[in-house]
Amino acid sequence: MARLGIVRGFLACFVASGSLLVADMGAVAAGRGAPDSFADLAEKLTPAVVNISSAQRSAGGKASGELAPLQRKFNQPAVSLGSGFIVDAAGLVVTNNHVIDNADDITVTLHDGREFAATVRGRDRETDLAVLQLDGGSTKFPFVSFGDSDAARVGDWVIAIGNPFGLGGTVTVGIVSARNRDINSGQYDDFIQTDAAINRGNSGGPLFDMSGKVVGVNTAIYSQTGGSVGVGFAVPADLADTVISQLLEHGETRRGWLGVSIDDVSAELAATLGLRSPKGALVTVVRPNSPASDAGLEPNDVILLFNRRDIGSVRDLTRAVADTQIGTTVPVEVLRDGRRIKVSVRVDRRETRMLASNSTGVLPASAAKGSGLTLQEATDDIRQAFGLPATVQGVVVTAVDPDSAAAIVLQPGDIILEIGWERVTRPSSAVDKLGKLRNLNSGPVQIYVQRGDLLFYESLRP
Repeated sequence: MARLGIVRGFLACFVASGSLLVADMGAVAAGRGAPDSFADLAEKLTPAVVNISSAQRSAGGKASGELAPLQRKFNQPAVSLGSGFIVDAAGLVVTNNHVIDNADDITVTLHDGREFAATVRGRDRETDLAVLQLDGGSTKFPFVSFGDSDAARVGDWVIAIGNPFGLGGTVTVGIVSARNRDINSGQYDDFIQTDAAINRGNSGGPLFDMSGKVVGVNTAIYSQTGGSVGVGFAVPADLADTVISQLLEHGETRRGWLGVSIDDVSAELAATLGLRSPKGALVTVVRPNSPASDAGLEPNDVILLFNRRDIGSVRDLTRAVADTQIGTTVPVEVLRDGRRIKVSVRVDRRETRMLASNSTGVLPASAAKGSGLTLQEATDDIRQAFGLPATVQGVVVTAVDPDSAAAIVLQPGDIILEIGWERVTRPSSAVDKLGKLRNLNSGPVQIYVQRGDLLFYESLRP
């Protein structure tokens, strides 16, 4: 199967004969029996589900979000339509980031037709979530609550309510088709898959279980046609609740950082290590001056437990580290040379590390900055700082703006070898190329990346 890349904003990303559309999709939840009707539940929940319109006023602007074909005519603002749901009586609304990305004005319409202006309280591009505040004064809004997505089982009933094609208050029903789906949209993929019908405009809407709790935020669909084919994905409520809480408290996310490059354990390696099945996360690179380095982790260690959580795959470790409170010291169990050993790791903050290219803020003459990236040549100092081999070629990512699209696919220490199938060796030429592609509105570009011993292609929005 071809490698899957996901682009936020309802752009097609092809996998084999299909495509992933990241601007409308539904997700998954829980329910234990088949009711005679969903009418009572739908009637109760629909008032808390909203329609979201976002507009760009800037001249020559391009429609953002899902309905990109609705370009401005006669100098009218570009409009994007999506969904969301109210989670607090004071008017806090959860939606997808791509629904309101780059918007100058955001209008939220309730089920009863009332309209309210909204402002962005916080956003997280890596999980494609955003939280809005309605300008409703003393208005008390209907609201719903997050449930326990970990309790959702494959086969449970779920209900999706949203705004497909601008048709507000649309209710569809399905089941949880699968859990823990990785659709290669970012480091924190852990989607609920559902067959509830989701279409353009459902992005940001809720996926409910049969108790009326939100178990997912509808985010993407797999489709060959652009319409629902019964394969949709939702951000699980447990992850969404954590992200939204951080955005409300800090205005930004605060994720843990370990300082390693990791890979999944293959069946062959598991047999060599004496594991009964492929499990754990294989450490391929340990960053100098990182929590992992300070704790004594080494390349070829297999992390089996992190903060008492079982680690079955790379995604398990990524999620466990991200969920860990910054500054806390946690136990880690690794397999090294056939022996299980325990170490303690003091977790650092990922966003701080992503921004810290140097202490002075002054870029070296050979460095370049653009598209959310700081790029430098592979000098001796850079190789030593990021633990890179002496033979490294290409340009080194030394910092990433966590609010940029680049943060979804790149991290400090990555080496960009190609951009758009062309070899890059100088930071300035790489930034220039990305800038030209951005000005042309050409969409995502294919980049070839080296991360430790891994070589892979990614789709990057310049």
